[in-house]
Parts: sequence; C-alpha cells; structure tokens
Amino acid sequence: MAAPNIVNVTTITGVTTFHAGIAVTTGGKGTLGITTVVSNAASSGKVLKINSLVAASIGATTGVTLQYFNHINHASAASTVSIGMTMAVPTFSTLAIITKDNSVYLEENTALGIFAQPNTGTIDVVCSYEEIS
Repeated sequence: MAAPNIVNVTTITGVTTFHAGIAVTTGGKGTLGITTVVSNAASSGKVLKINSLVAASIGATTGVTLQYFNHINHASAASTVSIGMTMAVPTFSTLAIITKDNSVYLEENTALGIFAQPNTGTIDVVCSYEEIS
C-alpha cells in the first residue's frame, strides 16, 4: 500500500458525495452507528484529498463527531483518530468540519467515519474530494 506521488499525477477526478439522516443508530457499527463518509480501498492506487465536509442539522440542534480510521473497516478504537469531537451543529444550520484550509489526505485502506451524538437529532453530510492517481 503506497500513496501515489502527487507531484506526477495522471488523473484528478472531483467527487461530491452525501449521506442523509445520520443518527446514532445509523451505520454498521452497532449502537455507535458509524457512517462511512468516504473510504479509500486497500489497493486503489489513489490518494483522496478531502477538500470539504459540511454537516447540516435536521431539526433539533445536534452534535457530530468525525473520525479518521487507519483501517477501512473501522477495525478498532486503536485505529481511530478524532478530527472533531462532539461539535455542535446549530438548529437548522451547517458546520464546516473540513475546508480547503485544513484538508485531509486519505491514503489506501483508510476512511472517514461520522456519527451523531446520542439523542440529539440527525444530520446530513456533504463531502467534496479529489481522487488523485
């Protein structure tokens, strides 16, 4: 697993993805409810540059946590680093968690996961990134 040399790239593809209605029980990790926002496969030959990630509160004020996983399957707490913890998203408003000023690179076999804080409503997330190979 190696990230491509981003000085000599052949392809840069812009991608925008979204996840609607993220709640504490959304996602595949039981009660924690981690929703994978974006992931980079183990042998993709790509590096993903995350340019923006925006969380929108749907209804009641909600808290949101964004984490970086150094294993694509969110293998364990030991493979997790928090980018933002329990950040408040104001009612019917948005919060820019990642911007061009603090972009994040995802190498192969890594992922970004997000979850809402317990009993505080749901969030929508929009993520814009570049696939570089």
